[in-house]
Amino acid sequence: MAEVPPNSANASDDIQPLRIGLNAAIVAVTNSDPGILAVPSTPGEGPADGLPFGPFDPARHRTFEASLRDSVRHQTALNLGYVEQLYTFGDRGRHRRDDGEGPHLVSVGYLALTRADAGDPDALAATGARWRGWYDLFPWEDWRKGRPAILDTAILPRLSAWASEPLEAPRSPTRLARTRLAFGLNDFPWDEERVLDRYELLYEAGLLAEAVNDQRVATTGLKAPLGRAMRFDHRRIAATAVQRLRAKIKYRPVIFELMPPEFTLTELQTTVEAISGRHLHKQNFRRLVEGAELVETTGGASSATGGRPAALYRFRAKILEERPVPGLRLGGRG
Repeated sequence: MAEVPPNSANASDDIQPLRIGLNAAIVAVTNSDPGILAVPSTPGEGPADGLPFGPFDPARHRTFEASLRDSVRHQTALNLGYVEQLYTFGDRGRHRRDDGEGPHLVSVGYLALTRADAGDPDALAATGARWRGWYDLFPWEDWRKGRPAILDTAILPRLSAWASEPLEAPRSPTRLARTRLAFGLNDFPWDEERVLDRYELLYEAGLLAEAVNDQRVATTGLKAPLGRAMRFDHRRIAATAVQRLRAKIKYRPVIFELMPPEFTLTELQTTVEAISGRHLHKQNFRRLVEGAELVETTGGASSATGGRPAALYRFRAKILEERPVPGLRLGGRG
């Protein structure tokens, strides 16, 4: 018989009740830009949009994923395809409401991938859901046209000052070391996968609207907000999704979940650039894709650009039987 800890009954009486919720960061690429589907707020949640959300009810659904799919379908009229679990978000204060009452909400976050033309656009619009550009949420992450100016004009000067503040109890790694690693300072390269690290540093430094909403700081002190805020910690969940997807395209063929059945290599490159936030050398990219044997020609061609017809390709599904980690091993910046 298991030993019962002393005073366990009294301790359990003091535990705050919990609710389990499910959030979906749903990603699609439209006109060369990646978007995350956002739903309007409800009374008591503030003006900012949020991610699709629903409570888990084990009486109605056997699994979290089934519950998530049902909630998304009712909130956005979308039937999800590819879905994977991200992380469990349960920090105290993460779901702050004005009254501060009610059970503590723990959310299980999911990444979902879809095509921009999936579903009925009129039905989607009727729900109030809309696509938000993820570079509107994270403008410092878009390096497709070079280093974002916002880094040097707004972010790094304030982060450097924050990192240099004396602390009563210094930690290891230091704020400065974390900033150098996350933002690629000095001899450190910019790593596109450190999306969540950068977001959390900006939040801790009090530079995001969410830090003000959570009463960590009175004001960000910035002339303009750093990206579009989301309610509660939904932008943190979105940052986790962006980080996961940027890493995953390198070892799994998930990029094709965002592509139509047939596409040109230019369209595929544009989608990979949109997700990774980096410019890729055209010929190097084509050699990479063809060498990885991820695609095959359909025999057709597209004249959508008005120029010389471009060959159409499709995902070569047989690669899943031939290789354990078929992805796009992106090299240096083009």
